[in-house]
Amino acid sequence: MKSIKQKTAPVRLNKFISECGIASRRKADMLILEGRVKVNGKVVRDLGVKINPLRDGVIVDDLHLKQEQKVYYLLNKPKGFITSTSDEKKRKTVIELVKTNKKIFPVGRLDYNTTGVLLLTNDGDFANLLLHPSNRFEREYNVLLDKPLSKVDKEKLLRGIVVQKRHGSFKNITPLNKTQTRVKVTTEEGRNHFVKNMFKTLGYTVKRLERTRFANFTVKNIPVGCYRKINKSELNKILNKFN
Repeated sequence: MKSIKQKTAPVRLNKFISECGIASRRKADMLILEGRVKVNGKVVRDLGVKINPLRDGVIVDDLHLKQEQKVYYLLNKPKGFITSTSDEKKRKTVIELVKTNKKIFPVGRLDYNTTGVLLLTNDGDFANLLLHPSNRFEREYNVLLDKPLSKVDKEKLLRGIVVQKRHGSFKNITPLNKTQTRVKVTTEEGRNHFVKNMFKTLGYTVKRLERTRFANFTVKNIPVGCYRKINKSELNKILNKFN
């Protein structure tokens, strides 16, 4: 499966080398300056050069580069895993839950004990598309509060409050039980700890948090701690939003 963004447009040479898994962009720049990179048989030393990955041949030293296949996974994140590729404290990471030989990374973050929908990929364009605030992809969460949500506070959260020095709001709040200690919230915000901080600002503690939807992705029929590959039709639904 190709990247969510079809690679027909020119891309910077250092980006292409990096996406092939050869080196970081900074290291790729060094390889170019050292004259170790050829494009269509000719040595290239210009850092500003762009190539078309579908047409141009790139060689680093004697290695013919081929763009790494893009992969997309949907994980039902369990508690006790950090949303990172590594951890200096040696805690378990979500990367350990997905069996792949690709260098994948999580799309956005979920807290250590937050569960639910988490996407992982090696496609930076796909991740940026989903996470950029201007694209307004919805996130949906099931929230367990330490006390009932009052009508007044519910209205405040829908109108918007200042949280993390910026205005924030929920698009929808739906009670999940009679006491309104369990609610479902929908938001387009992707800031770290956003849901917890929204409630904390009004004096509530979030005791349990589960992300049930991100864009059109849910973990229905995926057991906690398990994952599946995202199929092409699901990816096309994301692309169609911008067609």
